[in-house]
Amino acid sequence: MAAIFAPSGTLRASINLGNPVLATLDPASGKPVGVSVDLATEFAKRLGVPLQLVAVKSAGDSVENVNHDKADIGFFAVDPKRGEEIAFTPPYVLIEGFYLVRSSSPITRNDEVDRTGVTVAVGKGSAYDLFLTRELHHATLVRIPTSPAVVQGFLDQHLDVAAGVKQQLEKDAATAGSVRLLDQRFMVIRQAMGVPKARGDAAAAYLSGFVDEMKRSGFVADSLARHHIEGAAVAGPND
Repeated sequence: MAAIFAPSGTLRASINLGNPVLATLDPASGKPVGVSVDLATEFAKRLGVPLQLVAVKSAGDSVENVNHDKADIGFFAVDPKRGEEIAFTPPYVLIEGFYLVRSSSPITRNDEVDRTGVTVAVGKGSAYDLFLTRELHHATLVRIPTSPAVVQGFLDQHLDVAAGVKQQLEKDAATAGSVRLLDQRFMVIRQAMGVPKARGDAAAAYLSGFVDEMKRSGFVADSLARHHIEGAAVAGPND
């Protein structure tokens, strides 16, 4: 399998630093750390090849890396559009998408977001961008370059709603002040590993088997705990 996944002799793994559940930069070393890094490291070890982390700031850039042969594997939210070119494993982590509004906003429920005149900030190319593009029919999406910049873009552009990963929104809300999260998620984001479909069915099956083993063995749960990630759940066999 090493020749299929790492034809260059090195496994290139695209790491999205725009989702703090998956990866962040270690303040001491300046290197990416997190559950996706741990999985990539273990997978390279299984293949018996060196690992190269290709770090990017957004999910869209991570997808581009894999689709344009800048990376051999990646870590993404499962989405039908991305699935046109990428073979996804079963999810290894479930995280939640939430809405954030100003404290003074009249919006209190999710079903009040999809209304004419409402503007919603999303990270360009993110899982919730793709999801809300399909699901919102009246509100206007305003795409911010990266997910970590969504709340600042929401504030600077005087938008009505910011959409994103719950943990990122909570972190930004603590700094921004005078904002609040709505009390209901609008989606569950199924985070998976992925490999280009062009690598073949055997590669997709092998990667899926690896993810299943990492969940069953407790590897994913241990990694989340080690990196102090709260609010994310290890995906079950039927998720």
